[in-house]
Amino acid sequence: SLKAVAALLFCSPCRVSVYFRSKGWQRVHDNKREDYKLKWCETKSRETYYNFKEGEQLLYQIPNNKVLTTKIGLLSNLREYERVMNKISKNLNTKKGFLAYGQFSHRILKMEDFFPESFRLDIKDEREAFFELYKDTQIWICKPTCSNQGRGIFLLKNQAGVDSLQAKLQSIEEDPLYRKVPYKAPQARIVQRYIQKPLLLEGKKFDVRSYLLIACTVPYVLFFGHGYVRLTCTHYDATSDDLTAHLTNQYMQKKNPLYSQLKEETVWRMERFNSYVNDKFRQAKGLPKDWVFTVFTKRMQQIMMQCFLAVKSKLECKLGYFDLIGCDFLIDENFKVWLLEMNANPALHTNCAVLQDIIPTVVNGTLDLALEIFNKSLKGQRILPLQTQCHFVLLHNGCTSEAGPRPSKTRSALSIARNQRSLTESTCHLARQPPKAAEKPPKKPSGSGENTISTPQRVSQRTVLTMPQVKITDIRSVYARQPFKPTVRSGQVSSTCSQYLIRPMVCSEEGSLAKHSTGDGSETASTIVPTAAASKETAYGAWLQQTFGIKSPTSTKEDPAFTSSQIVTLHLQSKVSGGSPCLEGHSKSVYPPLSHPTAKETPVTNDSKTAAASQGAEPPPDDQKKVSHRGS
Repeated sequence: SLKAVAALLFCSPCRVSVYFRSKGWQRVHDNKREDYKLKWCETKSRETYYNFKEGEQLLYQIPNNKVLTTKIGLLSNLREYERVMNKISKNLNTKKGFLAYGQFSHRILKMEDFFPESFRLDIKDEREAFFELYKDTQIWICKPTCSNQGRGIFLLKNQAGVDSLQAKLQSIEEDPLYRKVPYKAPQARIVQRYIQKPLLLEGKKFDVRSYLLIACTVPYVLFFGHGYVRLTCTHYDATSDDLTAHLTNQYMQKKNPLYSQLKEETVWRMERFNSYVNDKFRQAKGLPKDWVFTVFTKRMQQIMMQCFLAVKSKLECKLGYFDLIGCDFLIDENFKVWLLEMNANPALHTNCAVLQDIIPTVVNGTLDLALEIFNKSLKGQRILPLQTQCHFVLLHNGCTSEAGPRPSKTRSALSIARNQRSLTESTCHLARQPPKAAEKPPKKPSGSGENTISTPQRVSQRTVLTMPQVKITDIRSVYARQPFKPTVRSGQVSSTCSQYLIRPMVCSEEGSLAKHSTGDGSETASTIVPTAAASKETAYGAWLQQTFGIKSPTSTKEDPAFTSSQIVTLHLQSKVSGGSPCLEGHSKSVYPPLSHPTAKETPVTNDSKTAAASQGAEPPPDDQKKVSHRGS
């Protein structure tokens, strides 16, 4: 169905191009074109995300994935997540460290159990804490926050190296140039405790590259994918100054003179790794059979899920965003699993036989799942089951915690659906709350005039209530010295936080005005809300109980006061008969001219201005027209 649509692949690896050619897609080499169906971005640019059309296009890489894929971003968010979870764990439905999340059960891990001890060097307090903590026998590794492929990494093995680093950081902090132009300062760094006793494969250090696939962000759909094992060319020596003995990525290993001879041995399949552990360590360490595909895999999934939950609320979400993140894990000699880092835009090169088999599987599975979930979301279909889920394992399906899929095909349709859902949820929340006896109105700016409430174009009415014939009276009019006599159309509600009285109307003619006696002998005019039901005391009591959850008062002195928010809720959830629906067809409000009392008769106060504006009085002069944002 999408074969005839052009796909723009910007700086895409060869494997991605092969996939789309096999699907019959056409590659567009003009990077400035905006009529693409899918764009694979290895280098992010502001224009790409600004011109992205949500619900119509697919785009590789979430724009702010740095909260997960930079060293400082990952460290800071994991710390914050652990701090928050420790505070609220008592109020959550947890059992032995488990958190129920949708249909999945996520184990809450302690950060110290999977992430090496780390310090940020761009924060003075943390930097000084590290320098005080350091001992001469320790080995720490220093990493730039945003670099990859091992660039800028070095080891701290002695006090002399630490003193040199401290002096360099101090000079940067005191440099006046960097204070005036901070972006020219060197990249921020972290220091991390080095795992000095890692598990070795044939005497060589290794780590495991696995994949976290965020196939969709609206809703979130996450997958785990196995990768491969990366080994060094030389045997491991903790005291060696050769970085190729400490860093396992292919970029660093290519610098080793033995790489051309040992290239095929620097990458292992996961099956070979599993067999090696079974043969060498199963009995010696008391490991279960296939430890790699059982215990180790489950641990990697738990760590990935915790990292995702730490940034879930911060990632930018649009229908069409998807991302593939490379996660690097290290195993120590006690078979404890450590997360080293998470990488955006992981390497997809195929320079050895193992990678020529693994990388195409990862790329094809990523694109298959992203396209299938995108099309199902547009059609409003259920995400599961997935026909293209082969290599990847489902970690999280956000549809299970939502009311249902959101069918939307354009950016405007997505925006309208979002506004309708938020408005409906807010009104239903107000309807469930019992009314308060009094609500203090917010302060209005001096000189403010008429307040208007902007009514949305489309409102979905979930509940239709039968309203008896009632009258609504502004409580300010009841106690005013010289009350106004405004006429308000059905469906119009003041945007101020006034309070109202609702009483059953005894009137023979629908649509007429009724007079209500106040305590000081004056009378006020109230508007009858026209309905089809007869005005009976029993009907009024039942309606009041159903709408606001309160009993009908026995006397006028016990009449409850309702806020303007509750009146808005009443109109949103009620179907009023007549020519003007509650929130439709109100593009222009009609305010009949009213005569204000003179200064001699009644002094003009802020309260009287508020009452006049809330009852539809004549708007003030142009120089006093100000719209209250709080009222709107």
